[in-house]
Amino acid sequence: MTAGTGKVRPFEPPPAARESLQGHYAGFASRFAAFVLDLVVLTGIFILVLAAINFTASVLTGKNIHFSHGNTWVVVAYAVWAFIYFAHFWGLNGKTPGGALFGVQVVTNDGGDVSGRRAIGRTLAFPLGILLGDQRRALHDVIAGTVVIYCWDARAARLRLLSRPRYSAPHAPPESHSLPGSPGQADPPC
Repeated sequence: MTAGTGKVRPFEPPPAARESLQGHYAGFASRFAAFVLDLVVLTGIFILVLAAINFTASVLTGKNIHFSHGNTWVVVAYAVWAFIYFAHFWGLNGKTPGGALFGVQVVTNDGGDVSGRRAIGRTLAFPLGILLGDQRRALHDVIAGTVVIYCWDARAARLRLLSRPRYSAPHAPPESHSLPGSPGQADPPC
């Protein structure tokens, strides 16, 4: 990107990348992507724990335990683990690992931190989630008195990454090294 005079213009991201979404209500796509990532994380951890239990049982008893999604206790243990996962992270700082990656955070209606009680209520009502209204609140948000907002500008960061120039600007010619305080030369910046 050079002008006709041979000077390099400074790079500016497109206007959409300069627009900040921080503090705005999070949309369905961001919330859903964060939820899917959270499901992957919590399922992966659950499977690792089951594998550790199987390994320990096989070492101690010499028999393998065959886990199946048809076993009632496995389904109940997974549901309890999912409840603990979401309630813990929402109560801790309003962000699950998926929410942190996609830049969404759960806060109270007035923008405050979510208490443990609200996090538990939101987690219990979580399966009821349908997006409602102009604040993009799901039914579990209405019940718990929470909203989901963008906590960092993930969209602008993505757009800036995508709009990076492919070629670097030519380097400036080296300046002559003269003694500090010479006429016509300013002091170097700190």
